[in-house]
Amino acid sequence: MGRPDSNNNTKVFSSKQMTEKSLGLEPLGDKLIAYFAERMISEGTLQRNYVMQLSGDKAVIAFPFRQNGVLVGCKYRTYREKIFWQERGTEKWLFGLDDIKEAAEIIIVEGEMDKLAMEEAGFLNCVSVPCGAPQKASAKEFPPREKDTGYQYIWNCKEHLDRVSRIILATDGDVPGQALAEELARRLGKERCCRVQWPKKDEFCCFNDANEVLKFLGGDALKEVIENPELYQLQVPDRAMQCT
Repeated sequence: MGRPDSNNNTKVFSSKQMTEKSLGLEPLGDKLIAYFAERMISEGTLQRNYVMQLSGDKAVIAFPFRQNGVLVGCKYRTYREKIFWQERGTEKWLFGLDDIKEAAEIIIVEGEMDKLAMEEAGFLNCVSVPCGAPQKASAKEFPPREKDTGYQYIWNCKEHLDRVSRIILATDGDVPGQALAEELARRLGKERCCRVQWPKKDEFCCFNDANEVLKFLGGDALKEVIENPELYQLQVPDRAMQCT
């Protein structure tokens, strides 16, 4: 296996067989369990989402991607530096896809940690995009499906997403997070999308994402935010307060 890149970008590496054993995955050790506990994420939530660690390097978190219970890929993250990479052969799917198979309403977040945070607030009907956010939303029409490579995970999961009547976009509150929400809404249909407004951190800025709200305000506060989104089409651009 190769090593991660140093620019917080997702990089692909090879594996011959997609099993936990062949990928060298093992149950989380005490260090990473304690790290997640600092983020208010419980062992039960970690186990239900199959979160593991890379054997031989106790500082690497493994987020296995599953479809119908079958391992179809794996994304890795160093727990302090936030460097990401993937196994070659990892399918372009939403993380947590099996959790929305029968859901009429779903939540989409920007990262795996936020998906776990949502579960702590009582929401299982949540998925995460697999590859972060763009720097800005495109002013052009989005390309045909076969050329829409940056959002291939949306098209690959179209069968699941087409059944959904309401989509809550809970992406990060920063500029890339807002851009991601716009790109998702364009593809999913703005008429069925809502967007959360993260609560204020202080008089100057707001919390940035679901896990931050969970960590500092608790599960009840996160639940309240998700239960009170605004219709996406009614949102005013750049309304969210930004920390500088």
